[in-house]
Amino acid sequence: MLTIYGRINSINVQKVVLACEELRRPYKRIDAGGAFGMVKTPEYMAMNPNSLVPVLVDEDVVLWESNAIVRYLGAKYGDGKIWPRDPVLRAHSDRWMDWQTTAYYPAYAAAFKGLVRTPPEQRNAAEIEASRLATEPLMAILDTALEGRDYLATDHPTMGDIALVPSVFRWLHMPIERQPRPNVEAWCARMAKRPGYGNALVLPIT
Repeated sequence: MLTIYGRINSINVQKVVLACEELRRPYKRIDAGGAFGMVKTPEYMAMNPNSLVPVLVDEDVVLWESNAIVRYLGAKYGDGKIWPRDPVLRAHSDRWMDWQTTAYYPAYAAAFKGLVRTPPEQRNAAEIEASRLATEPLMAILDTALEGRDYLATDHPTMGDIALVPSVFRWLHMPIERQPRPNVEAWCARMAKRPGYGNALVLPIT
C-alpha cells in the first residue's frame, strides 16, 4: 500500500491524493506539516530534506515534490490513463502541471493566503488585490483552453487536470470578486464529482 505524508489541506498533498483516487490505488495518509508538525524531525528529513509535504512511500521508493510524485504514479500504475502514452498528449498534460507551478500558483497564492489563512485585521488589501489582478488573465487562458472540452488534454482527466484543480477549486470558492469563467467552473465541478475527489476538494477551503 502507498503511504502519503502530508496534511489534506495542502494543495500539493491533494494532487497526490487525487492521483491515487483517479488510479484507484489504495493508500494511507499520515498527517504531517502545519499544525501536525513532524516535518522537522530527523526521521522525516531523512525522507525529505526540504521539510515539506508531501512525501510518498511506495515500498522501497521514497519521493518528494508533488508533480514528480503524480508523474511517477501515472507512469507506474496508470496504464496510460493520467500519464498519456502518446508523447504529444503527455506534453499537453505536462505543460499544465508546469503552468500551475510557475504561473498560476505564484499569481493567486497571495490572495488565497490573505483571504483564507490570515486574520482579517492582518490582511494586506493591496497584496490581495494585486494577486487578484494577476490571476484573472490566467483564468481567462484556462477558460479558453477548456472551450468545448471536458478536460485539458484528453477525454478523461490526466496529470494536468489533477495538478491544477486543487488550486482552481480554492480560487472559485474564495470570498473575492471574480470574472465569470463558465468553462473553468464547469470543469472544476466535473472534477470535484469524480469518485474519491471529495476526500480532497472539500468546503470550506482552508
